[in-house]
Amino acid sequence: MSTVSDIMQRTGVAFGTSGARGLVSAMTDRVCYAYTAGFLQFLAKEGAWGQGHRVALAGDLRPSTPRILTACAQAVRDLGGEPVFCGFVPTPALADWAFAQGMPSLMVTGSHIPDDRNGIKFYRPRGEILKADEPGITRQEIVFDRQRWTSDGMLDAPLPLPDTIDIAPGYIARYRDFFGPAALAGRRIGVYQHSAVGRDLLVAILTALGAEAVPLGRSDRFIPVDTEAVRDEDIALARVWAAKYGFDAIASTDGDSDRPLLADHTGEWLRGDVLGVLCARALGIASVVTPVSSNTLVEQSGAFARVHRTRIGSPFVIAAMDAALAAGEGHVGGYEANGGFLLASPLDRDGRRLGALPTRDAVLPIVAALVAAGSGRLRDLLDALPPRVTFSNRLEAFAPERRDALMAWLLPADAAARRDRLDRAFAPAAGAPLTGLDLTDGVRMTFANQRIIHLRGSGNAPELRCYTEAEDQATAQALNGAALDLVAATV
Repeated sequence: MSTVSDIMQRTGVAFGTSGARGLVSAMTDRVCYAYTAGFLQFLAKEGAWGQGHRVALAGDLRPSTPRILTACAQAVRDLGGEPVFCGFVPTPALADWAFAQGMPSLMVTGSHIPDDRNGIKFYRPRGEILKADEPGITRQEIVFDRQRWTSDGMLDAPLPLPDTIDIAPGYIARYRDFFGPAALAGRRIGVYQHSAVGRDLLVAILTALGAEAVPLGRSDRFIPVDTEAVRDEDIALARVWAAKYGFDAIASTDGDSDRPLLADHTGEWLRGDVLGVLCARALGIASVVTPVSSNTLVEQSGAFARVHRTRIGSPFVIAAMDAALAAGEGHVGGYEANGGFLLASPLDRDGRRLGALPTRDAVLPIVAALVAAGSGRLRDLLDALPPRVTFSNRLEAFAPERRDALMAWLLPADAAARRDRLDRAFAPAAGAPLTGLDLTDGVRMTFANQRIIHLRGSGNAPELRCYTEAEDQATAQALNGAALDLVAATV
């Protein structure tokens, strides 16, 4: 008998804000079974699930996903439950359907990370698991039937997944019924499909709203499109497509289609935290929750009654949204720097209702921004915002021990020594003295000229993330490169 925590330590498959994540080679059937069993045992002890109850499952398009789904489904059966297979659909589509059914769900996906890795996201019957749930899940004891497993941790005789339940129509109707079938009439929108699990659904939704949706760049192999650190080749593709086809916009998502990408008519991708502001403003959100890494234009825009800042990760955003709802702060929504939008409050408009969906969604910010642009261009909305530009990049293969060494160097115990070190190291690159330091999540430095450098170890992959903010794109990008060069030379 082992606990989930024991299995985490032995295999390196971590459990964090996005659920379980790890190398495919480490995510054996036995490990995935254990995580699913631990999740359901935790819910059962809380009275939120039990024998005879259903669990919704879905997955992305990674090669390893069907195998992992099979192991998860077996855990559901062995605990006396019924697995309901919703197919290969976006994470928010699964969550929206499962929340409406009042059943827990899990999504097999590694999101945007390369396909040598995968993961499992877990959802309660009415929302995401939160940070407070993690200890209860990881201390669950898992009992294995030794005769069922091969020596390398795989199921000896895996059962097929159940027949697929088609949940796509409801996800399409969510947007068509609220925005209207002519909301995007006359708009020609390219859809960069690559290997996103929602690639066909995004085309269907835009078409249902009256747009001409043109599929582009479909791939049979998995492409790790990251909405926070857009690849050079994806930047080039969008510009070529915009020039060639004359689109009003180009839309895309990451692998599990909970994070959006949206480009204007020139093929320039919008930053996710800028798209979040456009979406929140278009929906009439009063209280906005967003992580500390997001662009400060959300405060500078003056569009919102309240802005709450959190640590990075949807569980932190959701916890703060719940607090805002409890405080009676009106319509509440949140977004992350990756662009995923979380809707905490249902919205009513002209007799139509958009139900709350308190998990990352890629479709809502794309559609809301396009509808807000009306007969004009997205660029017009962008030009009306304060001149604040963010840029993000990363150092890959940045091992946890290297991250820990960097943080130890950046943050001496003595507060005065800490500020002195950070000022000496980074002020020359920023072009002004250090004036502010935020340790909410990583190290976020603000300088006298309002430029920002934010360093943080990724919770999803062995990477160091660097976010920079400045008055224009060139400065933000140059500042990012200088900060990463300094880090690379230091540790």
